[in-house]
Amino acid sequence: MFNAEKPSLEELPSSAQLLRSTVIAAVSALVILVMVVMPAEYGIDPTGMGRVLGLTEMGEIKQELAIEAEEDHSSIREPNTLANYFSLVSKLIISPAHAQSADGWTDEVTFTLDPGDTQELKLTMNEGDIAEYRMLVDGGRVNFDLHAHGDGKSVTYEKGRGSTGAEGELKAAFDGDHGWFWRNRDKSPSTITLQVRGTYSEFKPGS
Repeated sequence: MFNAEKPSLEELPSSAQLLRSTVIAAVSALVILVMVVMPAEYGIDPTGMGRVLGLTEMGEIKQELAIEAEEDHSSIREPNTLANYFSLVSKLIISPAHAQSADGWTDEVTFTLDPGDTQELKLTMNEGDIAEYRMLVDGGRVNFDLHAHGDGKSVTYEKGRGSTGAEGELKAAFDGDHGWFWRNRDKSPSTITLQVRGTYSEFKPGS
């Protein structure tokens, strides 16, 4: 068996060298924390370098979307939830279910959100069902969270910040309610039109 030669005492780093290396490593970790991790993850930028590198905006988006997701999940406990539901119903313009429009969309909803307002719409779908959607935003920008919940499960499909529109395909990950939560963070009212088609049993306000 090959045995490596043991280094001599002269070859080993001194205590001062080890201390210096430890200090350098600690300072480097602190610099990375302050200039990269804090701006990118939490939107906290004490040096201003995160803004220059484009990391602070990333962190601000993450924090804002996390707050909105939490508000979405807790919205069922808000005392004005029922009022919001009836308010939405009074604003909705919904085409007859499963009667396709001229451009092929089965259902269409149009509503307006004042600054700070929220709204939620859901499709009741079974696992594997597929629905196409197109979201049009007029007069401003909105944040949205496309997610689902049912039978104790939950999933987030997509999140958007400052959106002026989106379109795509939604494939149900499980049986339950799948849809959108919007919040108007802009300074002016935003009118949202949502068009959907595909396989689903119900198109309704969220709860």
